[in-house]
Amino acid sequence: MRPTTAHSGHVLLTCPKDNINMLFVNMCRLLRTVSLTRYGVTRRSMASDPTAAHTTRFDFLVIGGGSGGLAGARRAAELGAATAVIESHRLGGTCVNVGCVPKKVMWNAAVHAEYLHDHSDYGFDVENVHFSWEILKAKRDAYVSRLNRIYRNNLDKAKITTIQGHARFTSDPEPTVEVGGRKYTAPHILIATGGQPSVLSEAEVPGAGLGISSDGFFELESLPKRSVIVGAGYIAVEMAGILSTLGSKTSLIIRQTGVLRNFDSFISTNCTKELQNSGIDVWKNSHVKSVCKTDRGLEVTLVTKDPEKNNEEKISTIQEVDCLLWAIGRQPNTSGLNIGEMGVDTDEKGHIVVDEFQNTSRPGIYAVGDVCGKALLTPVAIAAGRKLAHRLFEGKKDSKLDYSTVPTVVFSHPPIGTVGLTEEEAITSRGKENVKIYNTSFTPMYHAITSRKSLCIMKLVCVGKEEKVVGLHMQGLGCDEMLQGFSVAIKMGATKADFDKTIAIHPTSSEEFVTMR
Repeated sequence: MRPTTAHSGHVLLTCPKDNINMLFVNMCRLLRTVSLTRYGVTRRSMASDPTAAHTTRFDFLVIGGGSGGLAGARRAAELGAATAVIESHRLGGTCVNVGCVPKKVMWNAAVHAEYLHDHSDYGFDVENVHFSWEILKAKRDAYVSRLNRIYRNNLDKAKITTIQGHARFTSDPEPTVEVGGRKYTAPHILIATGGQPSVLSEAEVPGAGLGISSDGFFELESLPKRSVIVGAGYIAVEMAGILSTLGSKTSLIIRQTGVLRNFDSFISTNCTKELQNSGIDVWKNSHVKSVCKTDRGLEVTLVTKDPEKNNEEKISTIQEVDCLLWAIGRQPNTSGLNIGEMGVDTDEKGHIVVDEFQNTSRPGIYAVGDVCGKALLTPVAIAAGRKLAHRLFEGKKDSKLDYSTVPTVVFSHPPIGTVGLTEEEAITSRGKENVKIYNTSFTPMYHAITSRKSLCIMKLVCVGKEEKVVGLHMQGLGCDEMLQGFSVAIKMGATKADFDKTIAIHPTSSEEFVTMR
């Protein structure tokens, strides 16, 4: 008789006296799959045979191959956990495929277009300049595809199993997901499925489906001649700026009087002015009533309220629209996950509720990134995923992300940089008498000889007698690259006196932050 193999791949000793050599070989093979445990985690040993008929087990199972999920998976693998990533689309998530990365490429192109207006002021002859959306799109898409391959190679190098398909939690006693008819489980399961653009139904706005979302923006094959952007958040601001600067006649529809209303009012007011100064038609106190298709393009019907006339409503239309883009927010990507089966709590908007350690209401299930609805930024998801991995697989029980003082940039024209509390938030939390504001506004030296002008505005929010800097806000040329260094200083607890003691770098815009009075 010979040793037989069970579904688990383990050898069954049916006749210990027969075929001792074969038994020895099989035992050695088994021993090679076992390694030392570290902090209670079996290193590279829990991943069972994926072709087996039962549930495949890992140490760490990640649902979502975006920024947060990949960061957590790779760090867990580095720490010895047998890890798998489940992804239904392309690796990299929103950021790489339809977010930060391709958006920044488009913004870079728009910056080139801006500078073209200034070339003659600097002595360059730039006649007969032609822009090709098609060439830019082809290069941008090739770059994104290259990043997809790099992400896959990185997973392979880290010996992380990649599972293609949609994950759905099952009703099994222990947390288990099913993908393409196969079941997978782990003592630690991370949900990092991100978010997606919110859309309006036909009942809410007749003809809403004739528009596109920010995802659809990256599918446009040519530059629209006439664009309408709906929304007042950073995505709406960025999309409107890109399209307008590259040559599309653009309108921005906002419900109130300014964009970026969650930002410091100093920034919100200035950004709204910059949009208007750049030639974007900003429709304030307005919303879309309906959309219809004509032989000359879309016709967008608007309702505008006049606050000076008791909110009297006026109906207007924008005709011959090539591109209607809805940028009205984002929603969590949890459809089809069946998280209710696991008893995972969500808020009223569907975001997964987590504590400060990314724990959900179900032990052994965690969530990071946009699906949690907090600080919807790629670096935040990455940091949270890595912190979680260190807590679970390196025994660092206090490892968690500090969500305070998170810097962010809006790639508007010119760009915005902001970190920490707004003036309004500081007054609410500390009291107006304990808040001191420093701000300035000036024309950057770059525009000293250009006919096109754009201001740079800067603001410091300080609290207490020591004037600790708790907020820094700016918009102007170079503010996107300027912010990171100042964020380090603020995170370290810098005071206004620390800023004042720092020697200025001249001539730069950033020197204004250390010379404010």
